[in-house]
Amino acid sequence: MKRALSYFGMALAGGLLALSIHDHFDDRRSDGRPTAVSTTSTEAPVRFVNLPGPNGTTVAAPDFSAAAERTVNAVVHVTTAAQVQQRDPFADFFWGYRQQAPQEVRGAGSGVIIGDDGYIVTNNHVVEGADKIQVHLNDKRQFDATVIGRDPSTDIALIKIDAKDLPTLAFGNSDDVKVGEWVLAVGNPMNLTSTVTAGIVSAKARSINILQYDPSKDIFPIESFIQTDAAVNPGNSGGALVDAGGALVGINSAIASTTGAYTGYSFAIPANIVRKVTSDLMEFGSVQRAYLGVSISDIDQDMAKSLDIKQLNGVYVKSTTDGGAAQDAGVKSGDVIVKVGSMAVNNVPQLQEQVGRFRPGDKVAVTVLRGGEEKVIDMTLRGRDGNVRTAAVKEVGPVNALGAELVPATAEELKALKLENGVKVRNISGGKLRSSGIREGFIITRIDQAPMRDPKDIQRAIDGKQGGVLIEGVYPNGMRAYYGLGV
Repeated sequence: MKRALSYFGMALAGGLLALSIHDHFDDRRSDGRPTAVSTTSTEAPVRFVNLPGPNGTTVAAPDFSAAAERTVNAVVHVTTAAQVQQRDPFADFFWGYRQQAPQEVRGAGSGVIIGDDGYIVTNNHVVEGADKIQVHLNDKRQFDATVIGRDPSTDIALIKIDAKDLPTLAFGNSDDVKVGEWVLAVGNPMNLTSTVTAGIVSAKARSINILQYDPSKDIFPIESFIQTDAAVNPGNSGGALVDAGGALVGINSAIASTTGAYTGYSFAIPANIVRKVTSDLMEFGSVQRAYLGVSISDIDQDMAKSLDIKQLNGVYVKSTTDGGAAQDAGVKSGDVIVKVGSMAVNNVPQLQEQVGRFRPGDKVAVTVLRGGEEKVIDMTLRGRDGNVRTAAVKEVGPVNALGAELVPATAEELKALKLENGVKVRNISGGKLRSSGIREGFIITRIDQAPMRDPKDIQRAIDGKQGGVLIEGVYPNGMRAYYGLGV
């Protein structure tokens, strides 16, 4: 019995000694305070998910209030009205389009004030075909707007209101925008004015094949969109995409959706393209677009293997245009363009975006890969017709009076249609020509039997007329049409 009690006493003493040692080494944290007792719990294991800052401090969630405050007053609500003609098939066949019973169609979008004297940039598709445009400011003032110029190739339009000392947004550098960077979309979705949403840049230089390709109207789309996951809906078109500092990095233009409303991705025109296009429209009334004069394609793995190209980056030159800038400078079929100036280009949209910033006559260094070696080629860019000069500064004339851009028909167009003379209607923005039913691309050959060779001829033909005039002409497909125009 005594032996049993002795064993029990030794066991008890050993346990107490072990517990004491455990408490001494494990019951205190590095700061000297006792640790929490571990217990079994049925609660979910939750924790804060803040980003750790320097020295363990907490990083606050992104705050876009300052950027939003700088932006909302410079973003406007754009509303439009258009008279849509009802078509008479019988009249179409014999006389072309004739007004029967016009029906008013209304639309809405957004715009961004880029000049304190009333210049506003928006999308071409917001104002295209509009007979009346109104701009609603964030301070509740309303103004009628006029179209300064449109560019269907980039979906940009420049309009103007008669106002002074307006709040503006400064252009940022869209080249500096990074994938993963926070951005804000500001506009008027679903007529909800001054709406701000946030997201990140999810891709750059995205082509979605949404813009019309139509050489007969001089439309050669440039798609190099900034893709974001900021919520954008119908009505946001023409609104601002700004960075966290409030600088304009894009103009919201489209969404990818199976429903017609936002479901995940939106697309904005890069600010560097917008700045160039609006500058041209202010100065010339039309975009002065430069071309390399090449037929190009992206490079995929199969092409690289078949053509023995060592890398997948860059844009492959399939052929060059006779007399074009690239051919004259020494670019050859089979070259791979990897840089325009100092900017790397890895696909066709990136190349189009970079070249689209230049005017005819501008000089640029293009880097190509040839035989595995880089070669820098200096070239002078040309216009579509091979010219190396920009157009003359715009003049006030029949363009403003009739609501369209009028240009002499080219020799090639006249030859193809077997005409001796003609003036082409381009970029109708509303007004008398559109209300008469004339469509873009129409070549006016005669007004009241007098031949038309120059836009000034049209101005002279309508000056001093009472009642109206009869316009004759031909469409690019060869269809002849006649219109009555009230003056």
